[in-house]
Amino acid sequence: MRRLKRGSAEKPFPFLLYYLESGRIKVKTLTKQIIELSEELGLQAVSEYRTSDGTRIDIAILNGEEKILAIELEASFKWFPQRLLYDVVKAQRAGFPELWVVTSMPQKPGWIEGYAEEIGIKLKLIKENEVLQLFSSLWYLI
Repeated sequence: MRRLKRGSAEKPFPFLLYYLESGRIKVKTLTKQIIELSEELGLQAVSEYRTSDGTRIDIAILNGEEKILAIELEASFKWFPQRLLYDVVKAQRAGFPELWVVTSMPQKPGWIEGYAEEIGIKLKLIKENEVLQLFSSLWYLI
């Protein structure tokens, strides 16, 4: 394999721009499907939603100005508890009442689930193949 120089703008694996293979989550495909389904439900899905404090949420679901749901796509197993905690804090600070974390790996949120509940966030860890089915039942949030 060819080595890249430190600081090189060249990407060693361009296919990673399209898929996060480590967890098998097809990020771009799933994002597109969620956006299309949102429109069918009369909601707005914003990819790469920027919060007021400069963080980013993978997909934000809005009903007009009302923040309905934050969705984070986590394909990496490494540092999962820390990433999950960060996702919970981002969703709470941005004003979302519910957070879905999509992961292909079995995870146990441990104490983070209780913390999310304490700060008013409804946390769900779901698999990629469950997202669209769950998402189509979002009428309860509208």
